[in-house]
Amino acid sequence: MTDALPDILLSRFAAGPLRIGTRTSALARVQAENVAALIGKHAPGIETEIAPTQVSADLWPGDLAEVGGKGAFSKEIDRALVSGQIDIAVHCMKDVPGDVPLAEGTAFGAYLPRDDVHDLVITRDGTPLADLPPGSLIGTSSVRRRAQLTMYRPDLRTERVRGNIDTRLDKLLEDGSHYAALVLARAGLVRLGILDRYHHEVLPVEFHSCDTGVVSMVPAVGAGTIGVQARHADAPVMRLLGELNDAVTARYILAERTMLHMLRGHCNSPIAGYATQTADCRLSLFGMVFNRDGSEFVRSHAWGDLDDPAALGSSVAADLLHQGARRLITATRE
Repeated sequence: MTDALPDILLSRFAAGPLRIGTRTSALARVQAENVAALIGKHAPGIETEIAPTQVSADLWPGDLAEVGGKGAFSKEIDRALVSGQIDIAVHCMKDVPGDVPLAEGTAFGAYLPRDDVHDLVITRDGTPLADLPPGSLIGTSSVRRRAQLTMYRPDLRTERVRGNIDTRLDKLLEDGSHYAALVLARAGLVRLGILDRYHHEVLPVEFHSCDTGVVSMVPAVGAGTIGVQARHADAPVMRLLGELNDAVTARYILAERTMLHMLRGHCNSPIAGYATQTADCRLSLFGMVFNRDGSEFVRSHAWGDLDDPAALGSSVAADLLHQGARRLITATRE
């Protein structure tokens, strides 16, 4: 760590540990523990403490729109951060909405290196998605996934399935389950160390037209990325997070979330966005907006300079809006 930051932090936390706020699920705790380990590596001597908070959205079995959308995942943690009950908050960036401002006085000071962004199809017996019988029921809580599944396999049915990863998997594997498959993020199962326990099929992130027979699943904005939020005014902590920040991932997130913010995507908006770096050191951003059943969509792919990801995000959003994305997004509110 550079300069005298360790002394500053030691003084800042001389009376107690750095408190890491997170949700109570097993996955959330693992992610918070990963952040704690990184802090220990970059600032030895700083004690950390995981402070789990039960959030209302995790207890709600229905549509997230009824409890405030994806922002409901973080509102209790936001209050704890703003009030000083915790010092940092750990979030999955795909769960951070684009149409709700961050809690006043806070910012994301670090993005950890991006993990795998692929979605998986989990089945009881390893049957590929393409071979599931017509009418099979697929469980997913994501409108983005439902739209893309229906676009490629309109003969399948989808149903919202909420809860932690283990709860969802139990619903699939229990005797008499009416689910034929689940769609989950690969990163979550890898972080929990349970991926190899289940039959899974990795869905490609590259967009394919429906007549290819390949079911692709373009990722959510922020997929595979952990963000660490803190108070602007807490300068020592913000400097520490600067040491943890992965500049490449931060570039991707800025491009994707600029697009999402300009689209004013809400929790029921089937929006996908995925930024990468090309072999010739350009920034690539692919964005899509769907209607609920995937029967209509618009897409845009553009390239830009690595040092201006916000401009690329704005360009892709403007193109999507020009093609009619606003109509699709508005329709999903109804």
